[in-house]
Amino acid sequence: MKKTNLYILLAVGALGVMAFTTKPTTTAAECAMGSCCGGPTAAPMADEAKAKPDLLTTCPVSGDKLGEMGKPVVFTYKDQEVKLCCPGCKKDFDKNPEKYMALIRAADKK
Repeated sequence: MKKTNLYILLAVGALGVMAFTTKPTTTAAECAMGSCCGGPTAAPMADEAKAKPDLLTTCPVSGDKLGEMGKPVVFTYKDQEVKLCCPGCKKDFDKNPEKYMALIRAADKK
């Protein structure tokens, strides 16, 4: 009987450890982007409603076609909608936004 209780205790402990060490199915970044659960971008904010649309069909950072890597990352920067192919490009955009905004503005002029 003592061995059975020991095995049950070990099994419960192992499950508890697994529950705290496994990755969640949805990351915090995905929730922040509104890709699930009706996150913050589920309804456009007032400033996003008046933002100029991004007319590019490719990511200004990587040059990849938008939508090839899943749903594009869409946000507003200085009253301009920006579409990027992935969260990795958002990090690069944040390092030098004016470089990429010039490409988006050039597409608007065409």
